[in-house]
Amino acid sequence: MWAASCLASCCAACACDACRTVVSSISRRSARIAYCGLFALSLIVSWILREVAAPLLEKIPWINQFNETHNREWFETDAVLRVSLGNFLFFTILSVMMVGVKNQKDPRDSLHHGGWMMKVICWCLLVIFMFFVPNEIVTFYETISKFGSGFFLLVQVVLLLDFVHGWNDKWVGYDEKFWYVALFVVSLVCYLATFVFSGLLFHWFTPSGQDCGLNTFFIVMTLMCVFVFLIVALHPAVSGSILPASVISMYCTYLCYSALASEPRDYECNGLHKHSKAVSTGTLTFGLLTTVLSVVYSAVRAGSSTTLLSPPGSPRAGAGKPLLPLDKVDEHKEKEKSKPVSYSYSFFHIIFSLASMYSAMLLTGWSTSVGESGKLVDVGWPSVWVRMVTSWATAGLYIWSLLAPILFPEREF
Repeated sequence: MWAASCLASCCAACACDACRTVVSSISRRSARIAYCGLFALSLIVSWILREVAAPLLEKIPWINQFNETHNREWFETDAVLRVSLGNFLFFTILSVMMVGVKNQKDPRDSLHHGGWMMKVICWCLLVIFMFFVPNEIVTFYETISKFGSGFFLLVQVVLLLDFVHGWNDKWVGYDEKFWYVALFVVSLVCYLATFVFSGLLFHWFTPSGQDCGLNTFFIVMTLMCVFVFLIVALHPAVSGSILPASVISMYCTYLCYSALASEPRDYECNGLHKHSKAVSTGTLTFGLLTTVLSVVYSAVRAGSSTTLLSPPGSPRAGAGKPLLPLDKVDEHKEKEKSKPVSYSYSFFHIIFSLASMYSAMLLTGWSTSVGESGKLVDVGWPSVWVRMVTSWATAGLYIWSLLAPILFPEREF
């Protein structure tokens, strides 16, 4: 017994030392990766609790307050939402704390990049504390998560638009026949995929003998947007290109499919998932990986963006340089501290707050069960409308990106 106790103490000490080593090795450059890792950890914890926590939550009186015990799926959903709420509060608090950080001389710059042991402890305490809050708070968080998830998707749309315009400008900038042919081939493939996929949508979601006017409306609206993209992009007055139009068309078609696939399983017009009980593990895993990758991409794009960063009043390297520096070393240190931050810390954390909401909706199938019927609905109409509105917002933002330089020629876009 004494030997076992000593062994356990040694293992615990080694684990603590290992954690300290890892935490202390996080540098300024790797801080964003560390935040991404913490977000990934929250997804893993949510996944594990989703599978094992239901029997434990049933025994907690302030959670299981019902006259009749809800089925297991309700408690699985509740566990995911509570972990997500803790993760959301963690990144939201950091975002509020980082508002107005303009240069590395600000003490909050060190807080953003350092103090990782304390951050991990605070994150754990926040997640644990969420299992002591009333069900009503979790219900409210679930409701706002649907809207937060929509904002997260819109952020991805903005980044996608920036990417495809940059991609097109790069290939056109080469001004060589090969790259023009490559641009045409990629655009043609995207359009072929769009129209073939649209045909499959009609086949899957407008079965014969059923009144599927809503699904037909969604698909036709998406196809109309595809044609509008092409017409506007090729108009002589618009400096558009066929590549961004084709990529955005394919993405809008995918969002339409995602929305239709989220319709209730017993809906007569959902021919794809009719009679299936839940989202497959493969689909859910793919969605989680996509979420992690999209958040990492969002963080990288936020870090490299010059629009969100460095306000006009921020110090610049070399600005305010003294005529007679007393000490070159001190001058160099002062310059380093006075450098503008390379990205918006507040915006960076907001991305993770919204992603926490989105991941909760993904893991629970955009559930509407908490505090209501007690029956988990893996998919439903809220997710349908969130995704369709995202698709229409994508279309609107793309059209605006083409028309804005014409409507406001004096502004730089």
